[in-house]
Order: sequence, then C-alpha cells, then structure tokens
Amino acid sequence: MTACSSQEDAKNMARHLVEERLAACVNYLPMHSVYRWQGKVQAEDEWLLLIKTQMQLAAKIQDRIKALHSYDLPEILVLPIQEGEVNYLNWLVASTQSSSPA
Repeated sequence: MTACSSQEDAKNMARHLVEERLAACVNYLPMHSVYRWQGKVQAEDEWLLLIKTQMQLAAKIQDRIKALHSYDLPEILVLPIQEGEVNYLNWLVASTQSSSPA
C-alpha cells in the first residue's frame, strides 16, 4: 500500500500499475493523516492505495511507485496474503505479469 497527496495522483498511479500488469486491482480511498515529518507534526488529506498483486512483483511495484510518486519519501508497505478465496487469487495471478502462485 501507499498514500498519495491527491485523488488525481492516486488515480494516475492506480492506472499505471494495472495497465503495466504489476497489479490486478488498486483501490484508492480518501483519508486524513497525522504524522511527524522533519521534526513537526503535520496533518493532511491523502488517498490510500491498496494494491493487489503477487509477492514476486513487490520489488517492481516499489520501483514504479518511487518513479511515479510526488513525495520525497513515499509510504510503501508490503503485506503478505495469508489466505484468500481461491478463484479471486487465481484471477489475481492471471491479471499480473507473473504466472506463478501468489
């Protein structure tokens, strides 16, 4: 997952990741973040992206996020899939670059 500063940035990143077959699906949701940056507490509206992909593509996605992102230090967190509905996981695999299991 990652966060963007605007809906337009979130939409652009989601489209790139799906069109490039790095992600099967990307949800982007509005949120408000409170965080510490450069010694100060900040508060901003952001858009959270939930990127559905295979673990084998995590490094490629991280590189692509860094290339597309407007932040100096983008949030990039990778959460492994512990379990899922088999047909959904098969679709995820078929929709991304790699053809090995998620």
